[in-house]
Amino acid sequence: MDDHRHVGILVSYLVAVIVLKSSPGSAGSTDWRLILGLGGVPALVAVALRSHMPESPRWLMLHGRYEDTRKAFGRLGMDVTTEEVRSAAEELTAQQSQRQRKTQWTAGVRRALIIVCVFFIFQQITGINVPFYYGPTILSSYFATGHNAVSAAVAGVEVTAILGAVNVVATYFAFRWIDKLGRRPLAMGGYAGMTVFILLAALGVAFLTDIPKIVIVMVGFSFFITSFAVGVGGTGWLIQGEVFPTAVRGRAAAIAACVDWLANYALIEAFPAWHESIGLGWVMVSFAVLCVVAIGFIYRFLPETKGLSVEKVVTVFEHEARSGPSRASQSAG
Repeated sequence: MDDHRHVGILVSYLVAVIVLKSSPGSAGSTDWRLILGLGGVPALVAVALRSHMPESPRWLMLHGRYEDTRKAFGRLGMDVTTEEVRSAAEELTAQQSQRQRKTQWTAGVRRALIIVCVFFIFQQITGINVPFYYGPTILSSYFATGHNAVSAAVAGVEVTAILGAVNVVATYFAFRWIDKLGRRPLAMGGYAGMTVFILLAALGVAFLTDIPKIVIVMVGFSFFITSFAVGVGGTGWLIQGEVFPTAVRGRAAAIAACVDWLANYALIEAFPAWHESIGLGWVMVSFAVLCVVAIGFIYRFLPETKGLSVEKVVTVFEHEARSGPSRASQSAG
């Protein structure tokens, strides 16, 4: 999910750059309306494509719609008979009933949900979306080559597009390393990198001017985003999908995703007043402090789930719910 969002952010800024560069004289009238309106095009395409997407065969089987299930499998390139679907549905129903008897909202599941939700909160409040949402505003004055509002706006959008590209490229390395290094080391390393580089950017904002300031701020923001993309962004969505038992995974994952976006909304709403009251440099320092707190949270509460089956992960959280985190569970697998 997070990688798709990164690509979407990058494309949106590239579109904005093209529009503003094509018609700089209309930045205050037509351009911003066009940029805003074009955002609806992917949504309309998604609605059109979704109308042709079959319902989940699993859901259809659980609701006794065997003929619809057969058709759904057919659209996915699988040729099955109604009797085969009926037999699979009976087996699936039995498995579902057994799972629901064994695992519902147990202490371990609740603990896993709390940990994932807190991870998502830190993922947002450490500031990753500030450069993307407010980049054109907070960076435009550093990079503007002209002396008017339009040139400043275009410069801000261009710089934010560069940061978006860094984000997309760095996400590739998260996919490469997360199963090699593990969730905990990668997340803690990501937050450590975010701490170092947001402080570097804060020093640039506070003490430098002209070209040195531009270089340090860009290096700081670029590697801050890289650290997040490699160690934090994908990790949250991955653990969301692997720490909950099947019987409650859909509901638990939905709750965690809701918490993630509420934290996103809260930070973005708070940032302008925060920025106005203490300045960008001190806001960056605050993000660094939150990153350090996030490292402590992961070290203390998030067990390693690399290489573990869902059943084993559930067992780890049930054990921790009874006895608290242990080094054994943290290094399991």
